[in-house]
Amino acid sequence: MNLAFADWAVMALYLLVVLAIALYCSRRNTSTEEYFVGGRRFRGWVIGLSLVGTSISSVTFLAYPADAFKTGWLRYLPNLALPFAIAMAAWFFLPFFRRGNLTSAYEYLEQRFGPSLRVYGATVFIIAQLVRVSMILWLLSLLIQQLVSIPPATAIVLSGLFVGLYTVVGGIDAVIWTDVLQTVVLILGGVLCLWVVVDALPGGLSQLFSEASRAGKFALAEWGEDGPRTTRWTLSLSEKTATMMLFIGLTNWLTEYASNQNTVQRYCAARSLVEARRALWVYLFTALPLWAFYMLLGTGLWVFFQHFPDPLSQEVLAGTARAETIVPWFITEYLPVGIAGLVVAAALAAAMSSLDSSINAVATVSVVDLYRRHWRPNREDRHYLAVARGAAALTMVLMIVGALWLNGATTRTLQDTSTILVSLLGGGMLGLYLLGFFTRTGNTFSAWCGLICTLLFTGWTLLSEQAWWPAALRAPFDLYYTGLIGNVLMFLVGYAVAHLSGRLLASRYG
Repeated sequence: MNLAFADWAVMALYLLVVLAIALYCSRRNTSTEEYFVGGRRFRGWVIGLSLVGTSISSVTFLAYPADAFKTGWLRYLPNLALPFAIAMAAWFFLPFFRRGNLTSAYEYLEQRFGPSLRVYGATVFIIAQLVRVSMILWLLSLLIQQLVSIPPATAIVLSGLFVGLYTVVGGIDAVIWTDVLQTVVLILGGVLCLWVVVDALPGGLSQLFSEASRAGKFALAEWGEDGPRTTRWTLSLSEKTATMMLFIGLTNWLTEYASNQNTVQRYCAARSLVEARRALWVYLFTALPLWAFYMLLGTGLWVFFQHFPDPLSQEVLAGTARAETIVPWFITEYLPVGIAGLVVAAALAAAMSSLDSSINAVATVSVVDLYRRHWRPNREDRHYLAVARGAAALTMVLMIVGALWLNGATTRTLQDTSTILVSLLGGGMLGLYLLGFFTRTGNTFSAWCGLICTLLFTGWTLLSEQAWWPAALRAPFDLYYTGLIGNVLMFLVGYAVAHLSGRLLASRYG
């Protein structure tokens, strides 16, 4: 697949603008307060668009259209729980993080449950983010390889160095403003793709909707050999019903807005509580339509290739080619010169907006929660600023190394690594925060009891996936619900232990 000179020029211009933003923002980075939270002066609309950019990765740009192209809109269903999660975050979670000029999500854990829980939360976040950024960079390299004939290792190193460079130099100011730019480019790129699809169809947009509707392509259900299966709205732990998918979505979104440093750091960067709440609503009313739009793009590509079939589209539908290749193929083969370059820039933006946020967040947590709190307290601020830049640079290096390792690993190894490290170590974090937000009970001991029970539970479910594990000891539910059950377990155990220990102390000393 080859791009024209005009496409390369568009991409080069976009990358130069990103670097210019980083260099401009670097002039302000004279303190950790600026480097981590931008002086706490951002308006809500800026933070909101930045949140959109952070949450949108290669998954949105490639996987959403791929799913809608090959099946229906089931992937979109968990997103419908987002409004409730945003309302919870705006009115219940935000005040806890806006008190006392917090910088990290895990400072709250120390205030509520003690320093050991803060160290645990920070460590888990760093590990999970290193896995995440390595995977995103690896996926980005796959996209680059489909567009440009360069070796995989070269694609990983060059893209990783570029993102790391502007993040290390620019701090959170560069991250937020480049995320805003990347969100705009991502929206524009998707609009141009859909415009080309609709323009090629004789009946335009109405033809897209009518043909896709007849084929069941908008169904919020699993896809069978003959089309969408019946959508079930029952409560069940043994199958993926629509109701349970909404619960899964709610769990994921509450975790994102209650305990994810990428999000909490933006709460803290807003100039006021009102602006932070405004940011959440901007995010909601931008992200939900954007995700639906990219699902619609995938549906539109299905209609397009029904009328203009080619070998790759048939292979994707037959299952002999990866569905994620359909968007890059359409970009390089069907988009006009110049537009293709802008859409490729949008694809790069989708990945970079996630990578830069995570790099800066890892640096922030490493310095605020670990280095400054436990290893080197009471040093000058310029010392911590230098360490923060070093931590961001180290994160960039580890991200590149991780992506290179993933490039040489099998798909199964990739799945196992992400599942074990993220699901096992990160299990129960939402339940821990909810215990702190919504109850007055709980202390270090009860919180650790809940976490240990959750870790044991998650470990058991992971073992249940192994072929050698005894059938009698396997989990009697769909393992898709491990996170949901684990968070409930964390909350209930923590709450019960706190009450039980409180009664024992009362009876002993009362």
